[in-house]
Amino acid sequence: MKKTFLLLCLLGVAALLPAQIKPFRFVHISDTHIGSPNGSAEEDLRRTVRDINAMNDVAFVIITGDITELGTDSQLQLAKQLFDSLQVKYYIIPGNHDSGWSESGGVSFTTIFGYDKFLFDYNGVRFIGCASGPYVRMSDGHIPRNAVVWLDEVLKKTDKQQPIIFCNHYPLDNGLDNWYEATNRLKQYNTILAICGHGHNNRPMNFEDIPAVMGRSNLRAKAAVGGYNLVDVRPDSIVYTERRPGVETLQPWTKVAVQAHQYAVPSKKFERPDYAINQQYARVKPKWTIASDANVISTPAVYKEHVIFGNQNGEVVALDLKNGKRQWSFPTKGSIFSSPAVKEDKVVLGSGDGKVYCLDVKNGKQLWAYTTGAAVLGCPAISGDTVFIGGSDHSFLALGLNDGQLRWKYDSLNGPVVSTPLLYEDKVIFGAWDTYLHAVDRQSGKLLWKWNPGSAVINFSPASCIPVAVDGVVYVVTPNRTITAIDAQTGATLWRNTETRVRESIGISNDGKWVYGKTMQDTLVAYAASRESQRPAWVMHAGFGYEHVPSMLIEKEGQIFFGTRSGVVYAIDPAQRKVIWAHKIDNSMVNTVRVLDSKHIIASTMDGKVVLLEVK
Repeated sequence: MKKTFLLLCLLGVAALLPAQIKPFRFVHISDTHIGSPNGSAEEDLRRTVRDINAMNDVAFVIITGDITELGTDSQLQLAKQLFDSLQVKYYIIPGNHDSGWSESGGVSFTTIFGYDKFLFDYNGVRFIGCASGPYVRMSDGHIPRNAVVWLDEVLKKTDKQQPIIFCNHYPLDNGLDNWYEATNRLKQYNTILAICGHGHNNRPMNFEDIPAVMGRSNLRAKAAVGGYNLVDVRPDSIVYTERRPGVETLQPWTKVAVQAHQYAVPSKKFERPDYAINQQYARVKPKWTIASDANVISTPAVYKEHVIFGNQNGEVVALDLKNGKRQWSFPTKGSIFSSPAVKEDKVVLGSGDGKVYCLDVKNGKQLWAYTTGAAVLGCPAISGDTVFIGGSDHSFLALGLNDGQLRWKYDSLNGPVVSTPLLYEDKVIFGAWDTYLHAVDRQSGKLLWKWNPGSAVINFSPASCIPVAVDGVVYVVTPNRTITAIDAQTGATLWRNTETRVRESIGISNDGKWVYGKTMQDTLVAYAASRESQRPAWVMHAGFGYEHVPSMLIEKEGQIFFGTRSGVVYAIDPAQRKVIWAHKIDNSMVNTVRVLDSKHIIASTMDGKVVLLEVK
């Protein structure tokens, strides 16, 4: 009896031990930034590839994101060519630089490399690699909703004692707005290590008791050569050693013990999103909420009794405005970042599959589709019987609403269009990721003028802001934290102001007297609409914290509405300069809201929520 009991105890202990790991070595590369302005990134990667190819003890290579500088198709194709010269297998995932400015909305990364997440087993260890954004819009890091769904499927098929190494571009901390969704899941399994990049430095880390390592950038920075890490996996430990290609191997700089981790320690408290603001403003409630299984990175359209939006899985969905129930859906073949526009029972939007679609609002049936030369991430504006929309083939189109026929094409862009154009007077005004704001004639598409914010840096392009205009003046805010007034006829700069550090979020009062901005320092600002040079008329501390997402400010019925990076929708009284109410939906970016009236607001979040908020 005692022997039986002892045997059972030993079996129980054995069940807690990690599965047998056979020793092996892999290479960890991160943050190669192919296409960087200084031009040395390609040389650094070539040197690293040659160095690895000269070794005979490397099982495979893992690359943890920021493969390119701006995620352009040409940069991705060059990176693929360089990595394909490795003589061992490699596994690769995108980072924020590959997706945040992506001209394809991340579609090209998957097309060129064949995947944006990976799963494989090697010598007793399961490797799980996962994509992370943000995608197209500026926001915090985010593990896409469809990747979280995929992670659930993978873990469901994984033995609880299987040693796991999890790979992501971002550290699993609050630099990701949904970090806890990953850590909550991984702590239920035998996760022996999490590896990441993003910080460009070698650094031992810990994510809620999950041992972790950040790997250095492959870039040389101020050194003579770049570098990467050799990773030796042993039954009892994982050892990281920096290698300077063609020069030297340094001493090991960190060692992680391999053990069966028991993460469920009730006494430990870890950071989680705070929803207390919803109790403070309890009169605001979701009338209904739907959770998509993919990111939603656009503003839903509302037409009659329908709420219509697209998601990152490429699906267009129509909900019942009264109760949020699904009415119909339509599949495209690429991620959707385009906010739909609706007129005369026709809904128009673009897709990452390179098409502009027109669907019947009543049933979702396709009425027509126009094929462009690349992804269509831009949002349409409809005037009369014409649709105006920009795409990633470096062109802007005017299409017939009824037949989808091309009316004109402006093809003098040097970057993609990702936002909504302003239709003002006889002009179509829009920004592109080519450093310019463009104004073209509404009837012919002929260029009237283009305006540059004073920088040749593409990241400072006026591309995410939707301009506003009144009395012959166009207003725009840009990533260099400046508001500018531009003459609508000539494109000449009338005045600029940098005092409040506004960034990409703008709005205008219904009476046209005030231009609003959202700053990065917890404040709203107002400028008088004028051709004469202006300073801030007022600055209001709103309490939303550090902020950088390009969610526009919408005024309706004397209130200003907007969303934030942390999933909160605000209603502001601009006359009294106070918060009327706020409501937190989730912990990810809120897109520009659709205000039905001051009591009813449709909001969507990057994490896939679509909500009808009702104010009692």
